[in-house]
Amino acid sequence: MAKGMVAMNEWIEKSKTYLWLPFTQMKDYEQHPLVIESGEGIFLTDVNGKTYYDGYSSLWLNVHGHRKKEIDDAIRTQLERIAHSTLLGAANVPAIALAEKLIEWTPNHLTRVFYSDSGAEAVEIALKIAFQYWRNIGKDKKQKFVTLTNGYHGDTVGAISVGAIDIFHTVYEPLMFTSYKAPFPLVYRHPSNDPNIVRDEALEALQKIFAEHHEEIAAMIVEGMIQGAGGMHVMPTGYLKGVEQLCRKYNILLIVDEVATGFGRTGKRFAIEHEDVKPDIMTVAKGITGGYLPIAATLTTETIYEAFYGDYTEFKTFFHGHSYTGNQLGCAAALANIEIFERERLIEQVEKKAAFVAEQLASFTELEHVGDVRQLGLMCGIELVRDRQTHEPYPWAERMGYKTTLTMREKGMLTRPLGDVIVFMPPLASTFEQLEVMITIMRDAIIETTEKRG
Repeated sequence: MAKGMVAMNEWIEKSKTYLWLPFTQMKDYEQHPLVIESGEGIFLTDVNGKTYYDGYSSLWLNVHGHRKKEIDDAIRTQLERIAHSTLLGAANVPAIALAEKLIEWTPNHLTRVFYSDSGAEAVEIALKIAFQYWRNIGKDKKQKFVTLTNGYHGDTVGAISVGAIDIFHTVYEPLMFTSYKAPFPLVYRHPSNDPNIVRDEALEALQKIFAEHHEEIAAMIVEGMIQGAGGMHVMPTGYLKGVEQLCRKYNILLIVDEVATGFGRTGKRFAIEHEDVKPDIMTVAKGITGGYLPIAATLTTETIYEAFYGDYTEFKTFFHGHSYTGNQLGCAAALANIEIFERERLIEQVEKKAAFVAEQLASFTELEHVGDVRQLGLMCGIELVRDRQTHEPYPWAERMGYKTTLTMREKGMLTRPLGDVIVFMPPLASTFEQLEVMITIMRDAIIETTEKRG
């Protein structure tokens, strides 16, 4: 047996013995284990020496590829100064510099940055800020939140309370606070298949909720233009802008969750730019450090910030924070990441690459078991179905999406499915040639898996 295989087996056994992996049924992992040892560019290599395309950006967050020199150097330079000091009552240089850059990068009505460590925490903070904002200005009745069906905002208790994916959230229902759920404008399974009709019906349903309950609604939270974990569903044109207008009409705060969609993923710096939407609160994470370190941020308007400003005895303070909030190493990585965006004009590249990917994916709709192809920028979802004409899904227990991604792994590409939706979300730095190879692998794996078993 080769030396590499021995190492692979050793690490696999240790992973089975000691680890509990997130969003993973460990019985599945034991049957199809994988241990990553290194990465270079858009490739990942396991401990047995096999190399894979990183087709999901290591869970939607890698931007420039692995081992990007500029980010590596920025972290090393910062490490020579200090690795971490608390942000509770004392700022630090990289956190200040990054906050200034984030305010420059985001729409100009956002003026304040509150740091955290993950997207779910950024959302939790947004919910708490929205809740306390109304209390601080004397409107205590506004305590409820509105979310969209099939929405996902993270896994803390607050975040799942404004989530609506049954398989993720139902088991925790006794822990969750109740939110109003408005219908997401889902075009694919609507009888009309008309984006305008779907949009208008969804906005009408949302307006009814607002009209009846606006006095008790603190905020509405939505993902930016596309639902990620809910299946890569893209909002019809005008829907998000319509949500913003209704929030303004009924005096409800708008929280836009840009954790997955921010930092170029949709072809804009942030997805709200597609419709010139100006949220009261916006959350960012994932791509903020280029996929290196856990930094997240919740950005607010000055109006919201001022509602928390006053004498300590007024009890307006926002009592929230984490041990590693505003970590210097993470902030240094984020600053280097944004510098690369600007120097390499990466957003312009993403627009061109997204158009290329759209051309490549167009033929997928002709495949026997592909029901829908959804894309915004370099966020793509390919929905597998038993019958493409009737949209009949595969039985849940058949796990066709999971089986297809295992076939993709065999062919040298990694991703994770969302049920029977195959996610394709490559690093933004992927070349046109690399994108074409990854799409070919995906197409071949879909044909091989679905038409053999379909």
